[in-house]
Amino acid sequence: MSATAKTVAATPELEQLKAKLKATWNTGDYDKFCRYMQKDAETFYERLGVKPGTKLLDVACGAGQPALIAARAGAEVTGSDIAPSWIEKAKARAAEEGLAAKFEEGDAEALPYGDGEFEVVVSLIGAMFAPRPELVAAELTRVCRSGGTIAMANWTPAGFVGQMFKVIAKHIAPSGMPSPVLWGDEATVRERLKDGIAELKLARRMYHFDYPFSPSEVVDFFRENYGPMTKAFASLDENGRKALRTELTQLWASQNQAKNGVTSVDAEYLEVVATRSSGSRRAAALADRIEQGAATLAAFAEGLSEAEWRSPGAAKGNDKRSVGVIVHHVASMYPIEVDVARAVAGGKSVAEVTWQVVAGMNAKHSEEQATATKADTLALLRKNSQEAAAAVRKFTDEELEKAGPFGLSYGAPVTAQFVIEDHALRHSWHHLARIREALGR
Repeated sequence: MSATAKTVAATPELEQLKAKLKATWNTGDYDKFCRYMQKDAETFYERLGVKPGTKLLDVACGAGQPALIAARAGAEVTGSDIAPSWIEKAKARAAEEGLAAKFEEGDAEALPYGDGEFEVVVSLIGAMFAPRPELVAAELTRVCRSGGTIAMANWTPAGFVGQMFKVIAKHIAPSGMPSPVLWGDEATVRERLKDGIAELKLARRMYHFDYPFSPSEVVDFFRENYGPMTKAFASLDENGRKALRTELTQLWASQNQAKNGVTSVDAEYLEVVATRSSGSRRAAALADRIEQGAATLAAFAEGLSEAEWRSPGAAKGNDKRSVGVIVHHVASMYPIEVDVARAVAGGKSVAEVTWQVVAGMNAKHSEEQATATKADTLALLRKNSQEAAAAVRKFTDEELEKAGPFGLSYGAPVTAQFVIEDHALRHSWHHLARIREALGR
């Protein structure tokens, strides 16, 4: 997965799930609900050390928290949420206080903002509920400026809210999406926020729920104002609602640290603070295109018959290699092509790599891989292209612009970017076009 979110076709099932989620989050009164969570939202924001004037995006902002906190502190704020009713609440609150914060509808999986548009991107108990976490991670990273900060607060599986979700899950049908509290699992977060991130800091914190009423009244408060809880109760019959209310009340009462008819419960969350790598956007775009080319070749080859896989892959010239051997050749060249680009980026001459040398390599490869299977070849293509893309993402603009004599360009001094574009990137497209021509496809 790259730091730029991929376009993913929406299936009817996904569209139905998204519509259901939107309806869920539109339910209740999150403005009223989140006001009891204000103090620790401020603490979360203060730890980030955001300076006045910073351009900040609050993803899945709800009714404006912590966007409004940031706006009061002088940040240039945009808030985005999938629920229109909450966006209207946030706008109204900003208007009441005379704050310049901007709020607009937006999906955490496809944010309507440009690459690197914000210096700080935050999500306080919000983006963790989107159904495709890999897209959320890519989007949070994409819209964050190089060297900028991505910060999240996510409920943990073992914490109080994680336990509350388990109680609810016993009574209602599964949603068909990954558990939101996986965003509170450290190993999962490290895997999701891997690409495009220079540093990742994780810390377990406590969110303090303080309500001036009893545990049973807290459950009723959640039921009335918190969309997911409202929908959970609405999906049950009378007996089911009674059972759910009883179990939730017992959970709140068992964790209550207060007396005299009020409620105080600590809920663990994972604080995620990531620093966007300061790598080149140009390198990231090159890497994305490498992956795109490999994926296009793989998708075409996947649909070929065994006879087509073994047939000649070039319609003209003396190239007698089969389609399978050519696809394997593309896959096997990625590490070499990246190494050449690294050498040029380091200011080295690569004059020894000539077309005669390449022809010898191709002949040897053709002999060794004549019986390569489609499954093994496509696995190698995907692996090597992804590793090549990851390596290219690490290039700086300065490295991409370095030039050195290159044998395949007849000794002309070419840039590392040219080597990447003309070899690692172009290679898959070039051979796919020749294979299509040979097969009449």
